[in-house]
Amino acid sequence: MQCDYHDAGACRSCTLMGRPHDEQLAGKQEHCRGLLGERPGLEWLPPVAGPESGFRNKAKMVVGGTADGPTLGILDEQGRGVDLRRCGIAAPGLTAALPALAAFVTRASLVPYEVPARRGELKHLILTESPAGELMLRFVLRSTESVVRIRKHLPALREQLPRLAVVSVNLQPEHKAVLEGPEEIVLTERQTLPMALGDVVLHLRPRSFFQTNTAVAAALYRQAREWVDELDPATVWDLYCGVGGFALHVAAPGRTVTGIETSAEAVASARLSAREAGLTGVDFAAGDATAFALAAREAPGLVVVNPPRRGIGPRLAGWLESSGAAHVVYSSCNAVTLARDLAAMPSLVPRRARVLDMFPQTRHYEVMVLLERAA
Repeated sequence: MQCDYHDAGACRSCTLMGRPHDEQLAGKQEHCRGLLGERPGLEWLPPVAGPESGFRNKAKMVVGGTADGPTLGILDEQGRGVDLRRCGIAAPGLTAALPALAAFVTRASLVPYEVPARRGELKHLILTESPAGELMLRFVLRSTESVVRIRKHLPALREQLPRLAVVSVNLQPEHKAVLEGPEEIVLTERQTLPMALGDVVLHLRPRSFFQTNTAVAAALYRQAREWVDELDPATVWDLYCGVGGFALHVAAPGRTVTGIETSAEAVASARLSAREAGLTGVDFAAGDATAFALAAREAPGLVVVNPPRRGIGPRLAGWLESSGAAHVVYSSCNAVTLARDLAAMPSLVPRRARVLDMFPQTRHYEVMVLLERAA
């Protein structure tokens, strides 16, 4: 993939930009195998590759410049806005909407936040596209000062962007490198963006996490479903379940599935998806994954873990090691912490592994491992 912004030195976020895609994927596979080591009985499945461009379903645009001339992209080293509206890794539906959003900033007199001067209101525009082409837009503001004007001009924006289904304001008043704040104000009647992945529909609320590569996320969930259905456990836990991606994909008649997630908002979305699908035997609860496991009276037949980059940590790894769970499906976005966690669970032996290229043009990737308790 070729990128004018990268070639000009305007943006270096994609550290592998310009390198052939198959070469990138081979390097990620080699990196992951090196970290996990050569293990007897471990089968490496072919890596999963999606499109090398236009794959991101979410654009997190820092707003710079002025209200009359806003930039949407990143900030340079001096805190000045760098416009990246034609970014090639963003889905075409996102880039097509950005000119209308830039015009909206001007129309609604939304003053971009100046990091060096610590003044202004609008910090970010976060835009997400569903597989059906619908959009969810979030304005990250310093205060509520601009909300009245956003409400006033929102009908005109929705006429320009008829695919715009969910709009919200997020308040992030602090001067620090944090994308969003704790308070969300939804401005539309609709509050969720349906993400249809095959026969499963996930509901995203503004603060929900979802994999940024829809095609590869679908492959990730399909792989988990195949492994779980092959093993056919009676009970499954989905720890760090988010909006229920793994739990809803592995649900099946006669199988009890429990999803645990710290975000009550994500749990509400997961419950909505389960209810709409008419699933029984699937339950979700808000709570800490490690605390939930440590307090449980007995272990399920299979545990799915999909932790953040820090991994599951020693307490949960120790519980899994000593539990009666026969299998674990570990989905990781950081093979370094995955390798560390596997070392803490020697009784759970890796049997299958698969690298998924969730983040082309970067060194990051997803890897999923099926663990089986040694006899």
